[in-house]
Amino acid sequence: MPDAHPFGSPLTRRRFAAGLAAATVATPTVARAHRLAADETIIGEGDHRYRVVHHFPQLPNRFTWQTTHGVALDEAGNLYVIHEGTAGKKDHPSIFVFDPDGKFVRAFGSEFQGGGHGIEVRREGSEEFLYVCGYQDVKCFAKLTPKGEIVWFRKAPMEAGCYAPGEDVSTKKNWSRKGFLPTNFAFLDDGGFLLADGYGSFRIHRYDKDAKWLSSFGGDGKGEGTFNTPHGIWIDRRPAADGTAREPTIVVCDRAHHTIQRFALDGTYRETITGFGLPANLDTLGGLMLVPELKACVTILGPDDKPVVRLGRAVERLDEIKNLRTQPDKWIDGQFVHPHDACFAPNGDILVAEWVSTGRITKLVRV
Repeated sequence: MPDAHPFGSPLTRRRFAAGLAAATVATPTVARAHRLAADETIIGEGDHRYRVVHHFPQLPNRFTWQTTHGVALDEAGNLYVIHEGTAGKKDHPSIFVFDPDGKFVRAFGSEFQGGGHGIEVRREGSEEFLYVCGYQDVKCFAKLTPKGEIVWFRKAPMEAGCYAPGEDVSTKKNWSRKGFLPTNFAFLDDGGFLLADGYGSFRIHRYDKDAKWLSSFGGDGKGEGTFNTPHGIWIDRRPAADGTAREPTIVVCDRAHHTIQRFALDGTYRETITGFGLPANLDTLGGLMLVPELKACVTILGPDDKPVVRLGRAVERLDEIKNLRTQPDKWIDGQFVHPHDACFAPNGDILVAEWVSTGRITKLVRV
């Protein structure tokens, strides 16, 4: 989509597709898997049906998945995947790039190994950049070129006044509300961005276009402006249900409260949307909002924030099979285990990263 802003469209990574018709809002359904052929599984209902391609991109033999965490697409359709990695394998890359067919292109990002978490692609002027979060003992966020060169690298914003002394230089993970363990980004129209400290202070930090800290909101609490694990974040620019424009808002996955909270762009609390199972992150396309839930489900919301369809839901199996994430022999085609991130492609396809020990990236091909 053309970019009118000098710093680039904040929607590049999970952008609105030009010309995409507003989504038809149907009665919410739990998608059932339909076997159409021996090697094909279709999930979804009505206008929201998808062919399931589990393990869509394959790594070269010299690399291994170490718990996949995030996915992002650039304008050419290349897929960027970040996995958490293992602290004891610091020379192993944390970020992998695949072409639109899932063929491996390159790998980099060993500096995030052992804590790789959130990843986004953003256009700024004539270039695209990666924004990356690292948690655990990495405790950082950074801006990179698509080939992995670091533009800037940041640690805890001590000027926020909420972190323990030395948290900006320490490499020891700190899971208290005085720690810094960032998880995901959202991009603002002025070139700045929001950073969710989802496992640390539970605050949402605002930065300008030069990655200078400006302010923050949120913190630990019971909801309605405070959080328990604000893990995912996005700017909701979708039109209203009648197709008219509406004011953009900040949406935050308050994961451990099983809700999504909505805020004005200045951080003022607006409302809470309930009915999720550990919502992890967000994306939008046309009138739809995509919500990967760690409790074995990917939900699509309509313009009214009501579920249109729930894809691959298998919550009951998480209760039946202890530690299912480590037992791929017990996974079922068309069902999810722990969706941790997901994004739309411009044509309506969906890419899903799951928090499973072997790593798994699933492509849902719209049919």
